[in-house]
Amino acid sequence: MQTITYSCVDLRDSNQFGKAIRIFRKRKGLTQQQVADMAGCSLMYVSNLERGKASAELGKALRILDVLQLELSITEAKAEQ
Repeated sequence: MQTITYSCVDLRDSNQFGKAIRIFRKRKGLTQQQVADMAGCSLMYVSNLERGKASAELGKALRILDVLQLELSITEAKAEQ
């Protein structure tokens, strides 16, 4: 059995979010179509999300995170010194 280690990803924009989704999807060995089917959204939505399109609906994005067994955490940013 293959062990996949996940790490925390610091997201600052939609492009970083999309790249992280793509990385974790591929680590799970899933196609965009499989993720779309499991999350109840369209292939175009998954494609746009992975490409960082800003029009992504949060509810659908959260369902995709659920399919990929990922959690979304929000923390207060540390002040720049």
